[in-house]
Amino acid sequence: MAIRALEGDLIENMKRVIFDVKGLVHPPNRIIAYPRFIPDSSGNRKRKKASYWKVYSLTERFKFLQRDLPHYVVHDPIFDTTLCEVPVEDVIKHYKPVEKLQRLRSSKSLSTLENRALQLAELLREKANLPWNALGISGSILARLSAASSDIDPIIYGSQNCLKAHAALENLLKHKRGPLRPHTQDDLKILFEFRSKDTAMNFEDFVRTESRKVMQGKFNGTDYFMRFVKSWNETSEKYGDVRYGNLGYARIRATVADDSEAIFTPCKYKVEKVTVVEGPRPAVSEIVSFRGRFCEQARAGETVVAQGKVERVRDSKKNHEHFRILLGNKPSDYMVLA
Repeated sequence: MAIRALEGDLIENMKRVIFDVKGLVHPPNRIIAYPRFIPDSSGNRKRKKASYWKVYSLTERFKFLQRDLPHYVVHDPIFDTTLCEVPVEDVIKHYKPVEKLQRLRSSKSLSTLENRALQLAELLREKANLPWNALGISGSILARLSAASSDIDPIIYGSQNCLKAHAALENLLKHKRGPLRPHTQDDLKILFEFRSKDTAMNFEDFVRTESRKVMQGKFNGTDYFMRFVKSWNETSEKYGDVRYGNLGYARIRATVADDSEAIFTPCKYKVEKVTVVEGPRPAVSEIVSFRGRFCEQARAGETVVAQGKVERVRDSKKNHEHFRILLGNKPSDYMVLA
């Protein structure tokens, strides 16, 4: 069974564990994805007669994997790191955000959260002039495991659609009486308490970056976190075309030269004037992350301090090599404005 899994999709295995898919490049017959909803009779998330717990941090996810699904934890030779890779043969269901939104549109019985998610999608489609197949709904709504505190997780597909949606969000957030609101200081405190468990940063640095992001905020009182993902025809990389080598761990200071990929998952910042504060010293030219929390983290011309894994990136097709910092694999990874 071939599965074309995309960032933001969910997959469910034979043990009814639901995983969220990471990235667009996966090894043959396996999908890089991490457990998100775990079946447990004492869980606080309900779907029909089944109960689930939602796991958040990478540490919690790997603890569960080592205990219950150790064969999913592998050292991937292409990415040169430890990943969770789900065998395709174990997948019994593939959840797709675009199909979920289509079902919400045709349903005559929606929960309050589902109705709000549909309203946000309709607003974005109208203001950004998007086709319906460029929008989807991920997260707990997609898994049908929402709680009272759940947020809305829209996804936009395709670079041009993403740029239009981002611009529309910026405009909508400027209207003080509109349905969208940026996070308040109190909202950011709550978000910081959640994020700081998994990403090192002080509150002042956190507020400086998060307060100006448009990918997150509130829609009619409900939190949203939007993801922007390139479409399949915009990525030519196949598993094995590019090899990533782990060179260690470093902290750098650098100037962002290009932030045009900052809104996407994975996000990318091209950097210049790089100074290595600590760690290996190859000529780093970019900072990259597969985690949404590092999107919109800095703008072109700004100076940042970042700490993460140093990688050698070798592209066999282009016969090219460069070096990067990868963020998001450890709680000690961060990127802040200098």
